[in-house]
Amino acid sequence: MKFPGSVLISLVLFMSETAAALCLSAGYRNTGDSMWQTLTLIFALVPCALVQLSLVFIHRDASRDRPLVLLLHLLQLGPLVRCVEAFYIYFRAGRVEDPYVSITKKRQMPKDGYSEEIEKEVGQAEGKLCTHRSAFSRASVIQAFLGSAPQLTLQLYICVLQQEITVARSIFMVLSLLSIVYGALRCNILAIKIKYDDYNIRVKPAAYLCIFMWRSFEIATRVTVLVLFGSVLRIWVFLVVLLNFLGFFLFPWILFWLSKSPFPENIEKELSRVGTTIVLCLLTFLYAGINMFCWSAVQVELSDPDLISKSQNWYCMTVYYIVRLMENAFLLLMWYIYRTDFYLYVCAPMLFLQLLIGYCMGVFFMLVFYQYCHPCKKLFSSSITEAFLSCFKILYFICQHHKSTLLTSKVMMKSPENTDEARGSSKTIDSQNRSIHQSVSSNA
Repeated sequence: MKFPGSVLISLVLFMSETAAALCLSAGYRNTGDSMWQTLTLIFALVPCALVQLSLVFIHRDASRDRPLVLLLHLLQLGPLVRCVEAFYIYFRAGRVEDPYVSITKKRQMPKDGYSEEIEKEVGQAEGKLCTHRSAFSRASVIQAFLGSAPQLTLQLYICVLQQEITVARSIFMVLSLLSIVYGALRCNILAIKIKYDDYNIRVKPAAYLCIFMWRSFEIATRVTVLVLFGSVLRIWVFLVVLLNFLGFFLFPWILFWLSKSPFPENIEKELSRVGTTIVLCLLTFLYAGINMFCWSAVQVELSDPDLISKSQNWYCMTVYYIVRLMENAFLLLMWYIYRTDFYLYVCAPMLFLQLLIGYCMGVFFMLVFYQYCHPCKKLFSSSITEAFLSCFKILYFICQHHKSTLLTSKVMMKSPENTDEARGSSKTIDSQNRSIHQSVSSNA
């Protein structure tokens, strides 16, 4: 049985970040910064409540008679109790024989074009431990993008406004960044396991390292760009965030409306139509929060029974990164134009270039992961580099077509002038011929 290390990492990040947020909010209260204190508490407590709801929903505690566990969830101690329960199951496994054992069938990765199917016995203890891992993975994603990402943006913005980085704030920002990167890493692993559920997947350490570097560069540069833009154009940053969030939130619903599929009813038997709608809205809300800061490896598809698209769409990923790079470059350009006197002590062109290079480094590690380190790369029908090249070819064709249309329009605009000149030259030739004819007739 596999050691539940992901459960322990999720708990440590959750508890340490919550404790740091409470200490920092107390520091803001002592200094009289009531607005920063309120925002810090909101960004800390709201994701905590959502994490408790997700753990209760996955373990289905509402349908079972467990009042003590529900009380501990109300006291925001649900992750601690779940972690203790997971380790209790792990250390007791093997001492008592399971009365019921299920058999699962998984296929190995193809070798020389053949894929072998292997049967495996799964006991009750291992099944419960797998449920705990899945629950903590989803809780880590919620904590990362609905709590840690806004929190990191807020604290970095406060550092820029106050022109000071304190020790408590720097520790809190490091914890928030680690929480976001870990949540993005769990999101990638969840996407792989959902899309390739029939296969026995083993993620190598090189793959974890590539994902960690990819997400670190991508998220750190994205947060820095938003903070720099918001420090000089405070009103416009709300418009940028709102457009991004609404676009990604409404995108799955628009695709669902265009597909004309029936409303999904098989999410949970005990949920009514209103409850199902609330769960779907929370799912798309989380999807929009992830795509605000980085590429969501899990694509929501409401028309699918599993609510997740299992197809690998390279073109959507390519378009996302091209558009996001252009958006980051535009926001940095606006910051460079409207920067205040505070940034006179900062080499603005160098910072501009470093942030763009940092985002490109994230894209580079993403390409390395999908090209060489993905555990299911043998199942890909095409590689991501081919998708990038084809997208660049399409963009090049569009640019060439645009240039050709501009040239033809210029030629069409100049053609009346050429006809007028031709008409004028023909008139002069006719007048000259007439004068010659008159001179010849007079001499005769």
